[in-house]
Amino acid sequence: MHVFGLIGNPVGHSLSPPMHEAAYRELDMDAKYVTFEPDADAAEAAIEGAAALGVDGLNVTIPFKQDVLDFVEPDELAARIGAVNTVDFSTSPPRGYNTDAAGVSRAFDHHDVSLSGTDAVVVGAGGAARAVAFTLADACDRVHVANRTVEKAESLAADVRADAPATVTAGGLDSLDERVPAADVLVNATSVGMEEDATPVPADLLHGDLAVLDAVYTPVETRLLRDAAAAGATTVDGAWMLLFQGVVAFEHWTGRDAPVEAMNAELRAQL
Repeated sequence: MHVFGLIGNPVGHSLSPPMHEAAYRELDMDAKYVTFEPDADAAEAAIEGAAALGVDGLNVTIPFKQDVLDFVEPDELAARIGAVNTVDFSTSPPRGYNTDAAGVSRAFDHHDVSLSGTDAVVVGAGGAARAVAFTLADACDRVHVANRTVEKAESLAADVRADAPATVTAGGLDSLDERVPAADVLVNATSVGMEEDATPVPADLLHGDLAVLDAVYTPVETRLLRDAAAAGATTVDGAWMLLFQGVVAFEHWTGRDAPVEAMNAELRAQL
């Protein structure tokens, strides 16, 4: 039996187990997805323990995404982002990936949104925003990072700008007034809207030529996405990003095409 899983603290809320188990059923795989909740300072022991137990692959979530970097061989993108959320134990040392980045690009691609040559705005400067900003800066012409704390936005923009082909700028949330009306792509990478009727972007800034991805997936339809739809924008809910990061992890671990429809159906059922 193949064993895959998730390390984090906490992990009880995770939707990864049912989503991946649906893939195993669909492909008739002899596999199991389990969760591990190590102490917050036990990243090294968790990776070593998983390897010793013969675990085939792990997803990694808060608070371990940065710590795990020291105990795996990250690919180029994960090293640039500074975070790993997927570990493949088929090599020694284990290989680390950041599939959050692929989750962003594949979510847009699934909705026929091309990022090439676009002007993008990222709201937020935390962990999720890092993966988003690096992904967009590899595809878009311009990326603007807006955050409540300007210094954090500027720090993230500087990190992304160091080796990205795009023009990368930063500002406070007041910069959205100028940037969003001229943008092609908008991503909310904050927690604003999670289980609350709130949005980080005023509705009157949204327009019909915009593609909007909200990384929040509880609720699936956030206020930002409702406002965007009302403005005629293309909307991409956060469950698509969650789905595709899992899809890419599955493909790294197994070398097989993931059964996307089965995984998506189970994820939507859980949500």
